[in-house]
Amino acid sequence: MRTTAVREPGGTSYRITGQKIWTSLAHEADWCFVLARTEPGSRRHHGLSFLLVPMDQPGRIEVRPIRQMTGTSDFNEVFFDGAHARVEHVVGGEGGGWRVAMSLLGFERGVSTLAQQIGFAEELGQVVRAALASGAVADPVVRERLVRQWAELRTMRWNALRTLGGSADPGASSVAKLLWSGWHQRLGELAMQVRGAAAGVGPADWSDSAPYELDAMQHLFLFSRADTIYGGSDQIQRTIIAERALGLPREPKG
Repeated sequence: MRTTAVREPGGTSYRITGQKIWTSLAHEADWCFVLARTEPGSRRHHGLSFLLVPMDQPGRIEVRPIRQMTGTSDFNEVFFDGAHARVEHVVGGEGGGWRVAMSLLGFERGVSTLAQQIGFAEELGQVVRAALASGAVADPVVRERLVRQWAELRTMRWNALRTLGGSADPGASSVAKLLWSGWHQRLGELAMQVRGAAAGVGPADWSDSAPYELDAMQHLFLFSRADTIYGGSDQIQRTIIAERALGLPREPKG
């Protein structure tokens, strides 16, 4: 955590200097949140604050889109060069940033996926229709994989509903993240399998001079490669489950 936020004379605002990476849709956002070090000399998760920062600050905030395999830029690098944030826009109080960030990540990995699952169900429907159109559904292995994807999606829904009231189970949100990220990757792989050779072919009017374009299922496959990384990688989720839910010894620090 090298990004700093220094209280300005008068105490009504902070001046932020540093960098934030993998910021979702920063190139379109009016506001972003920044986890910054507000206590000089503090270490690790201590002395951090959670700030809401307006993006319309020319010369003080620079957004650089990160181009992905899909050809799109959902994520960005954001550079802060003396950007301002008002004191009243600190969430959770000064020094309380780590607690707020962990609560936010728990929500993102867990119950918030109920809305995400609406999109998952639509994507699964597209894959089923593609399997019918290509004849791949005649393969019993493919049929078994389609049914398994449907059953796992229902399981994820019930698991997310179980946490609506605020699950006290340690590691519950990490379990949810492991479930949906792996499920979505397997769906992308299945989307390519049911289409066969056509999965690697572009639109009929595709030429070498045309922009790099993907259809919905090609985009699904390529984008889902990142599912087990963003929002906390699978390795991080397994460590959280091992230490907080199973009570296993902490991994030694090298």
